[in-house]
Amino acid sequence: MRIQLPTSVAAITLLALTSGLASQASARTTSSDTAQNPSQAIADPYAPKVSFNVAAGSDYVFRGVSQTQEDPAISGGVDVTAGSFYAGAWASNVDFGDGDTDAEIDIYGGFRPEVAGLNLDLGVISYLYTSQPDGADYDYLEFKAAATRAVGPATLGAAVYYSPDFFGASEDEATYVEANAAVSPADKWTISGAVGHQFVSSDFDYTTWNVGAAYQLTSNLAVDVRYHDTDEHDFGDIYGSRAVASLKATF
Repeated sequence: MRIQLPTSVAAITLLALTSGLASQASARTTSSDTAQNPSQAIADPYAPKVSFNVAAGSDYVFRGVSQTQEDPAISGGVDVTAGSFYAGAWASNVDFGDGDTDAEIDIYGGFRPEVAGLNLDLGVISYLYTSQPDGADYDYLEFKAAATRAVGPATLGAAVYYSPDFFGASEDEATYVEANAAVSPADKWTISGAVGHQFVSSDFDYTTWNVGAAYQLTSNLAVDVRYHDTDEHDFGDIYGSRAVASLKATF
């Protein structure tokens, strides 16, 4: 079950003004051109921007639980942003041990405003699973409300996810709550972690946590090494502790 979501941030690109002295005639010409063509001075902040990502990892872990029976995963996605609005799709191989289900496809969208120093993320996510067995009822929808805030060199956050009809035929309502933090101790390095609790309608509630470090190899490529665990190893091997390494490219 997909019990980490796949984010892009809209950017405003400012044209740099040429430094140094210029003649009066040249200055008048530049000023006139800019006045007639405002787009030369600032890009449209609401123009759609598209980005893509691909990743390979030693496991696909979601909320502390392996989605691939502890096997490697390949994933990819696309994101579109326009101002504070975003939408996207993401897919990965999965293995639930049922012999049929082989891929997860997420479709999501939302709004990311900034309010009183908080960066909010209000969205909805649809989780879809291909080739699932008849009656499995794996597909589900979640509503998301999250907030982050910079505190000194760190970024602190919290999130709540709610599903009216969670993963699997035996589950109904479910809520996941999480607190997370990240800090960059040195150039290109980020250390982050999270603690969350999954509430479900059955008896399979559990707490999960993770901590890891990411290094930006290039402007488009990053490696992440992370430790995941839960407090319910008795639920099965996929709930056990594990270290996961992943490589992600964005473009």
